Amino acid sequence: MMLFILLQITYFCIRNKISIMYEYIKGTIVSLTPAEVVLENNGIGYIAQISLNTYSKLQNETQATVYLYYMIREDSHQFYGFHDRDERSIFLMLISVSGIGPNTARMMLSSMSPEEIRTAILCNDVNKIKSIKGIGLKTAQRLVIELKDKIGKGGETAYSAADISGITAEKEEALSALVMLGFAKAAAEKTLDSIIKENASLSIEDLIKAALKRL
Repeated sequence: MMLFILLQITYFCIRNKISIMYEYIKGTIVSLTPAEVVLENNGIGYIAQISLNTYSKLQNETQATVYLYYMIREDSHQFYGFHDRDERSIFLMLISVSGIGPNTARMMLSSMSPEEIRTAILCNDVNKIKSIKGIGLKTAQRLVIELKDKIGKGGETAYSAADISGITAEKEEALSALVMLGFAKAAAEKTLDSIIKENASLSIEDLIKAALKRL
């Protein structure tokens, strides 16, 4: 009954263009990959897209509180989840910049930590920002110009598989995450193979970060 009421309220708000804000979901981690988490709360499983940064923080947890950004479009509704308010804060700042959507912001937070992004902006490090996949020079410059003052004011820190025998679990999960992020499977796999050949001891997070720099 409660779920039915919630769905009615959500439909009414969407139909009447009323903004909806979910602060967080607290529950049991049912599934966790470098690209998404499924949290069960009160018998309902919620899927949220996450960054590599959040994945690394939730990796050894069974219960979690995930802070949310709820994106509503005509063709889809999507949760983006964050380990803490700081990461969500910088995510919201990033998507406020023209040319940076939620998936690009998530890519940024998978390539750099919130603190690294904050430092790069404050230090005018355009080269570091544009090294992230999908960020060109003009977007990096715009990001610095628009966000430097906001971040400098203080307050809160504005801050799924491969089918090859013998494949490592790390490579499988990293490949799945890269495909979910929008990269072609063949290109992502080739890149991962190259990285693993150079260093076979990398963690899943490090594999994905290294691949994001090359793809």
